[in-house]
Amino acid sequence: MEKIQSNGGEHVNAAYDPTLDEPPVYEVNEDSRTIRPSVVSAFGHDTLDRVPNIDFYRNAGSVSGHRAVRPSLQELHDVFQKNGAISVPDTVEDDGEGSDGTPSDDVELAVPLDSKGGAVKFGWIRGVLVRCMLNIWGVMLFIRLSWVFGQAGWGLGTVVIALSCVVTTITCLSMSAICTNGVVRGGGAYYLISRSLGPEFGGSIGLIFAFANAVAVAMYVVGFAETVVDLLKENNVLMVDPLNDIRIVGCITVVLLLGISVAGMEWEAKAQIVLLVILLAAIVNVFVGTFIPPTAEKKSKGIFNYDLNIFMENFPPDFRKGESFFSVFSIFFPAATGILAGANISGDLKDPQAAIPKGTLLAIVITAITYLGVAFCVSASVVRDATGNLTDLITSEAPCVGSALAACELGYNFSSCAVETCKFGVMNNFQVMTMVSGFGPLIIAGTFSATLSSALASLVSAPKVFQALCKDNIYTALHFFAKGYGKNDEPIRGYILTFIISVAFILVGDLNAIAPIISNFFLASYALINFSCFHASYAKSPGWRPAYKYYNMWLSLLGALLCCAVMFVINWWAALITYALEILLYLYVTVKKPDVNWGSSTQAVTFVSAVSNALSLSGTDDHVKNFRPQILTLTGAARSRPALLDLAHCFSKNYGLCLTCEVIVGPRSEALPEMNAGMEKNQQWLRKTKRKAFYTAVVCESYREGVETLLQASGLGRMKPNTLMVGFKTNWKISGAEAVQSYVGVLHDAFDFEYGTLILRMNQGLDVSHIVEAEEETLKSAKEQQALENEFMPNGGKAKGLFRKSRKSSQQVLTTRVSVCGPPPPQVAKMNEKLVQASAQFKTKQPKGTIDVWWLFDDGGLTLLLPYILTTRKKWKDCKLRIFIAGQPGRSDLDKEEMKLLLQKFRIKCTDIIVINDIHLKPRNDSLKKLEDMIEPFRLHERTKESAQVEAMRKEHSWKITDEELDAFEEKTNLQVRLNELLWENSKTANLIVVSMPIARKETISDFLYMAWLDILTKDLPPILLIRGNHKSVLTFYS
Repeated sequence: MEKIQSNGGEHVNAAYDPTLDEPPVYEVNEDSRTIRPSVVSAFGHDTLDRVPNIDFYRNAGSVSGHRAVRPSLQELHDVFQKNGAISVPDTVEDDGEGSDGTPSDDVELAVPLDSKGGAVKFGWIRGVLVRCMLNIWGVMLFIRLSWVFGQAGWGLGTVVIALSCVVTTITCLSMSAICTNGVVRGGGAYYLISRSLGPEFGGSIGLIFAFANAVAVAMYVVGFAETVVDLLKENNVLMVDPLNDIRIVGCITVVLLLGISVAGMEWEAKAQIVLLVILLAAIVNVFVGTFIPPTAEKKSKGIFNYDLNIFMENFPPDFRKGESFFSVFSIFFPAATGILAGANISGDLKDPQAAIPKGTLLAIVITAITYLGVAFCVSASVVRDATGNLTDLITSEAPCVGSALAACELGYNFSSCAVETCKFGVMNNFQVMTMVSGFGPLIIAGTFSATLSSALASLVSAPKVFQALCKDNIYTALHFFAKGYGKNDEPIRGYILTFIISVAFILVGDLNAIAPIISNFFLASYALINFSCFHASYAKSPGWRPAYKYYNMWLSLLGALLCCAVMFVINWWAALITYALEILLYLYVTVKKPDVNWGSSTQAVTFVSAVSNALSLSGTDDHVKNFRPQILTLTGAARSRPALLDLAHCFSKNYGLCLTCEVIVGPRSEALPEMNAGMEKNQQWLRKTKRKAFYTAVVCESYREGVETLLQASGLGRMKPNTLMVGFKTNWKISGAEAVQSYVGVLHDAFDFEYGTLILRMNQGLDVSHIVEAEEETLKSAKEQQALENEFMPNGGKAKGLFRKSRKSSQQVLTTRVSVCGPPPPQVAKMNEKLVQASAQFKTKQPKGTIDVWWLFDDGGLTLLLPYILTTRKKWKDCKLRIFIAGQPGRSDLDKEEMKLLLQKFRIKCTDIIVINDIHLKPRNDSLKKLEDMIEPFRLHERTKESAQVEAMRKEHSWKITDEELDAFEEKTNLQVRLNELLWENSKTANLIVVSMPIARKETISDFLYMAWLDILTKDLPPILLIRGNHKSVLTFYS
């Protein structure tokens, strides 16, 4: 057996020879980092073992380009080399494959590459804290906060802010746990969700989140433009009209913001600092203004100094114009949705694991205190309603009564506001902050700062998240936007796309209608972040080890539910649209099945569920109604016998267990590398060809021992095979006594272990392994030729036509050559062509025809159940069942009625029931002659020899067929020949023939006679399946 080296993907030392026994001599690779001295100093002697090192745990695609490689287990375990040298490089250069255009599972270096080309990296203050605060401090602070507290009162207003902070804080705790459970790359919310829940969830929310940020740019810019246009209107300097002026100012603003963003993250960060200073000055300006004694004009507009009566009067809610707690909450909550501003640029942070939790939590605390502080100041100094008339003074000494009690006690009569709408007060005027402040224009500047900073943050976030999504190539059509430019890998293409979307919505979008949907998009991201934390904790995967410990899985689940509830509170139809989009994108990614494996918690929960379900199944007894065939198929390598695998897959489909098994015969030292090399390769082929089966292999000294191991040890609990399926051994006459005994012994073992047993025979054969080997050799040669040509191509070998062409023509390769040495003879090529065609027979839809079931012996019903299962499959739906039974002469009609009644009780439909009442007749002489010629080389002929010679031959050839055995089983032998004649007469046009398998009693019927029975029974027929159940009922007519 050819030895195939495999070590599960680890580095293989080409100089290593495991046949020698002295300690190896190590050669130091000058191009790699040396770790050997630390081993010597630690243990006092030279050893191939390595001390733990972070470089061993980097992914193969690490951005550093280097990955340290530990010695393989074989290199440590096998015998030492003698007088040889082992060169074990400490690093492996990344070949770059898969880094462009393919999903990457790379994790970053533990120490970020700050020095890489002068890339700008931010700390937790500039990178997270400042961005989050600027995003959370929006126009709400200066324009709508006073109105919220006027409607809800400062009692429920505090609840509104507290509830918003609860949602954002829980989300932040969950996000902190996720981002400290491993190195975080760029992509923000998308990266966190996709690496936790998998590409299906991440891909769906990533696209939605990036789009939401792009549209949010338009929303913030329009808010800025509206404020500018209001100023232009006040000063009578409108350019065209208010609507078009908003569009003009908005487009100019987006262009300026785009210029800042494209200039680089450093410029964008500087702009954010400037905006932060303006915003802080505006906030301080509000606090200062509350201490400045108000003028008479301000008092007439309801603005006073701090007063306890005003504060207490503003405590209870006073909802007007159909507003409620939830409607007021839905208006305020979008102001709290800026907590991902720092996480969205995670790729530009020095240490995102530390920066994101610290910066985001501190931003939530600071902004919440600011919102409450400003709201309380206004609630304690401004009344709800005021007329704005300087003459509305209290002139008499009558006691103050009515709704405007606090203003009355301060000398102002605002009682008219109870019957007519006033223009001033926190309930009626959105410019209260400007009037309260010490310097009104600074509040306008603060409003500009709030809108522009939020727009700038969204303009940066959208391309960064979108670029990370495109780099993972989940949506292949969007890979164009993955390319980055400059030292910071800036997503210039993403910036342009975001700019186009923003301008489009500024020009034609109805932002009032789109605003609830955008808020829901952000909330959907928060919900999935919380659910990711809960899901990872619930799975209890050993890989879930977040450094941030201040989280709770049930609190995260509560956060996810709160986010979902808030989505409906804000706008129920927007929530439904959000869910619909998520589901559609989720289904799209699920169907596309991106080739990524990020170790998501979905995989962990699936494993936990599988174990739990397997254990629960073990606690219940099998019931005949729940019987389903669970098939152990001896295919060899998964590609070796496709027809056998396809038919087995038709039985099990997605509803039963199907194992495709291989027994590798040979010494363990030689066979184990071959098995290890083939495990992942075969399972990957099954996955790629969408065959729902498991590949498993064993190494044994003999084929029968290997199959016996599989029969006993395969499966888990109730998920254990109950049916063995093998191909017919067509070469039994030339394969030797040992091979025949092994094959028949496998059938005996299956009966001993009470397996149902199936044997499939096709005239063209089943084994295509020699053709598969020829294809692999051809593809390998083509790849080597392509690599050779690439060395001489001026464009660096980018053309891939040769290799692709070879793959496309692999089917022709299969049918025209058996080896790469040259074309086979014409007759061999024709045989190969027929074999390839036959091997795909059960993979395609079957033409209209019949499945003929010769149910001759009651084996528990498996012979009937399996053909019925085939008729329920889409590929076999045009095939009808015909049932053939053995009957006694003179009572055919009665036998037919009895079978018809039995099938009705089993609820199995068939087109016809045929009773064969001449099955007992002797076969034709020519048929018997075929059998005699078949067994002639294996007969002992003891009656024509002397007794001494016979005894010697029996000892030497104990497997041979004796005359005594032939006489004893003449009737049973003739039955197989007669059945072949009947099968030819009645079923030669069937799509598939199913026949009850004859059983050979152990140590009574020789192996060669039994093989002759099976051969003569199935010879020269359409595809035929011999079935023998384990004689336990698999059918029942009871409910």
